[in-house]
Amino acid sequence: MGLFKKKPDPINARSRELNEKISALESKITRLNQELQSNPGPRVRSTSYPGGATVPGSASAAKPRGSEPIFEKVDQNPWKAPDEPPATPQHYNELGVRKYDLLSLWERVKKQFRGPPVANPKLVNYLAAGSIQGLRPLRYEKRVARNRFILLAVVFVFVLLGIFFALQHRH
Repeated sequence: MGLFKKKPDPINARSRELNEKISALESKITRLNQELQSNPGPRVRSTSYPGGATVPGSASAAKPRGSEPIFEKVDQNPWKAPDEPPATPQHYNELGVRKYDLLSLWERVKKQFRGPPVANPKLVNYLAAGSIQGLRPLRYEKRVARNRFILLAVVFVFVLLGIFFALQHRH
């Protein structure tokens, strides 16, 4: 009888499998790096002269001497919400009060009812589609919850009707 047995968590099992694969790949990478360092690189032919002499390949041959590294600007917070556009004189009336904008009001109201943006949209897609082995898709869970709600609402209506007819029958 399996009443008190804990069900295995498929996400934790998959996580363990992936961590084992990652550690195996890391060990393979370190082994290949050691082999690469112990053996000199392959001999490559110069591309400027088709019949030219071969030179040993190395990383220092690829970049010219004296060149500085080139750094690229990276956005540190890519999920930051865009700021509101700057206020221009067209947004204010002659008294200096901001004009009433129905479109921006509607957008602010919609924003209040929307949840915050998801941090990992790919995971949300996987959960919605049921792509993770062992987990039911969200659409199935939504259907079950919707059916429960409908059933409870019908039962509630019948209970209210029963109370209503019982009270009316007394009078």
